[in-house]
Amino acid sequence: MLVLANSNHALPESPLNMNLKQSSAALIAGALLLPLVVMAQNIATVNGKPVPRARVDALLKQAARGQQVTPELEQQAKDQVVMREIFTQEAEKEGIQNSKEYQDQLALVRQSVLLSLLFQKYGQTVQISDTEIKAAYDKIKAEQGGQEFHARHILVDNEDEAKKLIAQINAGAKFDDVAKKSSKDTGSAENGGDLDWAKPSNYVPEFSAALQKLKPGEMTSAPVKTQFGYHIIKLEDVRQAQFPAYDEVKEKIKDQLRAEKVRDFQEKLRKAAKTDYKFADQLPPPPQPAAQAAPAAAPAASK
Repeated sequence: MLVLANSNHALPESPLNMNLKQSSAALIAGALLLPLVVMAQNIATVNGKPVPRARVDALLKQAARGQQVTPELEQQAKDQVVMREIFTQEAEKEGIQNSKEYQDQLALVRQSVLLSLLFQKYGQTVQISDTEIKAAYDKIKAEQGGQEFHARHILVDNEDEAKKLIAQINAGAKFDDVAKKSSKDTGSAENGGDLDWAKPSNYVPEFSAALQKLKPGEMTSAPVKTQFGYHIIKLEDVRQAQFPAYDEVKEKIKDQLRAEKVRDFQEKLRKAAKTDYKFADQLPPPPQPAAQAAPAAAPAASK
């Protein structure tokens, strides 16, 4: 019989033994690190319940909207999440989650989240070419092009007062000073009646028509009546409408086009749905009130 005597010399390690020892060491290390990993996934505990870091990340995503997250904003988000957990636990302790009101509101919140994610997902799949963006840019530029007018005005309540002010200006009074003293348009009066640069279409028709008849430096010789009162209008200058360069607004236009395509998607879903409900734009126009009968003729005077 072969007897192994005690020896101070260790037997050679087999590859299997070495692997088993390494695996055991890894498991022990993992077990020691697991609480640290779990703690990293949570920002706190409230009454023994962990508050996951994911809630902070979700809140920051909503609040930041693509902007840089500052340490101050992150701290505010953490405070908010922990406070919500405190309040939520109290609400659940009182059984509010079992109330009908809670269930009704929860159904609406669930719908809102689903819809938001649905349209966000669709929007991310939308492809918008540079050709589309450029075409939209050119269209907007054409619509908002043309001339801009730099005007001033003085607004008063009655025609006689306006005529007196015109006479003062013609006699040498400065338009700016008269506007500051007499115009009831407080928004522009303190700036000497200055309305800054604007397209004629921005004004009411009567004002716009009178303004476009003036040459730079001229003033209306008679008061211009509008729904606001009587105006004295002075044209300072005229220029071609200023419009931002394509590269400056490209991303903004792209977002607008994406939003339009999402609305088209929503309309497509509405039309494809099988429902007996009639939306407002599908209802017949309301009946018009019957025309009032003409008053009867006064009886003829007796002879």
